[in-house]
Amino acid sequence: MKILMVCLGTICRSPMAEGILRRRAQQAGLSVTTDSAGTSSNHVGQAPDQRATQAMRAYGIDITDLRARQFNVSDLDSFDRIFAMDSSNLDDIRELAGNDVQLRKVSLLMDLIPNGRVREVPDPYYGGQEGFDEVFRMLDQACSVLVEQLRTRG
Repeated sequence: MKILMVCLGTICRSPMAEGILRRRAQQAGLSVTTDSAGTSSNHVGQAPDQRATQAMRAYGIDITDLRARQFNVSDLDSFDRIFAMDSSNLDDIRELAGNDVQLRKVSLLMDLIPNGRVREVPDPYYGGQEGFDEVFRMLDQACSVLVEQLRTRG
């Protein structure tokens, strides 16, 4: 299974989601290939934001090996599932899809939460550390549901 997490710049939400999913899948003994990308090219090649790295480190997850890259149309064929962090990025990805098969791969990550009231992961970039901590909790909840779905589907 190949799973891609997508946000705007790939320095906050999507690398955090990738790191969490990578850890949870590993703990569950699942073979999952993870990646993260941004719909914008603003931060290509950069490491995750220090606040994201710090929030992840507090939970024992290291994402310092990740580097930002831009989402491209070939990702729609390369990945089995593609999760956007918010509706703006979801729309950007869907605009690139060329067929229904590609469209069915794409959804909001927070839609994994049964009866969830929050559909979008807020961008913590312009706030303080507390925003990154809150984003971690949201992503961890969604990634835990995803890993459980992957385990039960075998």
